[in-house]
Amino acid sequence: MAQEVTGTIHFMDGSKIVLRWPRQAGTGSQIIAANVKKALEADRMLVEVDGELLLIPLRNVKYIQLTPSPKELPVGVLRGAQIIT
Repeated sequence: MAQEVTGTIHFMDGSKIVLRWPRQAGTGSQIIAANVKKALEADRMLVEVDGELLLIPLRNVKYIQLTPSPKELPVGVLRGAQIIT
């Protein structure tokens, strides 16, 4: 069974939505890192949920938390950090 990823989208108004999906198969570490970078530069997120398409404008998003972190990340991502407060 494919590993699952949980994503929590925290909105500017304090609400949140939690999504779960199977880890998406990649064809190589460079392609996966490029896809992560592309997602970070987008102005919206598209998610298919139970046969419906959600379009989430990122201007309304405070932050997105993914667990576990993608195996491959773009250059410049600070790794190994901890939230202490």
